[in-house]
Amino acid sequence: MSNSKVLVGFLVGAAVGGALGILLAPDKGTETRKKIMEKGSDLSDSISDLTDTIKEKFNGVVDGVKDNFSKAKSSMS
Repeated sequence: MSNSKVLVGFLVGAAVGGALGILLAPDKGTETRKKIMEKGSDLSDSISDLTDTIKEKFNGVVDGVKDNFSKAKSSMS
C-alpha cells in the first residue's frame, strides 16, 4: 500500500471520527455548529498541506526525469 493511500485513509478516518464526536457530544446547537466549522477549517488546512506536499514530490520527480533525459541526451551526442 502506498504512503499516499495510507495518509488519505488516515485523514478521512480522522475527519469521520471528529465529525461523529462533535455530533454526538451533548452541546447546544450553536456550539456544535461552531465546532463543525472549526474542524472543517482544520481539515481544509490539512488537505491544503497534503496537496502542497504532493505537488512538491511530483515536481521533484519531474525534475529528476528531466535531468536523466538531459544526461542521456548529452551522452548520446
